[in-house]
Amino acid sequence: MGAKAKIEKFWTVDPIDSLRVKPGFSLADVDTSATPGFDGKKKHSAEALRKGANIFRHQQEMFFADSQDGDERKVLLVLQAMDTSGKGGIVRHVVGAADPQGIDHFAFKAPTKAELSHDFLWRIRKQLPRAGRIGVFDRSHYEDVLIARVRELSPLETIDQRYDEINAFEQELADDGTTVIKVMLHISSDEQKSRLAERLDRPDKYWKYNPGDVDERLHWPAYQEAYQVALERTSTKAAPWFVVPADHKWYARLAVQHLLIDALTRMELSWPEADYDIKKEKARLRAS
Repeated sequence: MGAKAKIEKFWTVDPIDSLRVKPGFSLADVDTSATPGFDGKKKHSAEALRKGANIFRHQQEMFFADSQDGDERKVLLVLQAMDTSGKGGIVRHVVGAADPQGIDHFAFKAPTKAELSHDFLWRIRKQLPRAGRIGVFDRSHYEDVLIARVRELSPLETIDQRYDEINAFEQELADDGTTVIKVMLHISSDEQKSRLAERLDRPDKYWKYNPGDVDERLHWPAYQEAYQVALERTSTKAAPWFVVPADHKWYARLAVQHLLIDALTRMELSWPEADYDIKKEKARLRAS
């Protein structure tokens, strides 16, 4: 087990290795309803998530505090998925446990006319996390090799070049002290259909429904192929991909929380030392 598995007692086996994209990976072989490393059920997940949240919150505060003392490291969590896969839930229930001042969150939409006049990474660079922050990308630069490939928004030759540009960009981030965690939340077509149907059945969910989601569903095989290529071409040592089974939202949240805890644990964080005389300050405070 990894270092964080010693902290998070509810994992029976560290799932990171099974979630990581390695040579020979096949997206089609991933069981979207699996729960690697967690033997409990949904009823057990809430308590596990709460325990993990306490660990994550403590580590994130220490990470932020270290940045006030000159630590330049950052974390970037990239969330990619088909619609309804649970990206918003990850942001609310996992990242939301942290102090907001330590989070840089950005949801990428279709590029504007101004953004299209620049290189595809231009708008991405503008949203990178600052020192001591955890950046969260709800969709990302991968849209330019996913929807752009499926919808033929760019020539295939251009898209093919972008994989290498992405690898170079993410290596640049790693060299600059950014830990890049890339997560694909992987759901089945049937599960997506069920979640879309729920949005149409509940008035409080109407706002989340987008008729365009059905249009994209019609391209499901093409999207799976596009994801397979992207995962193969851009899962590197500097910025590995993790494919998280997401038919069970509760498991996906636990798994992503686990990846964040792992990344922070590996940093071997510590609280900054006081740069003043503690005894003297206590005396001054008593006398004030």
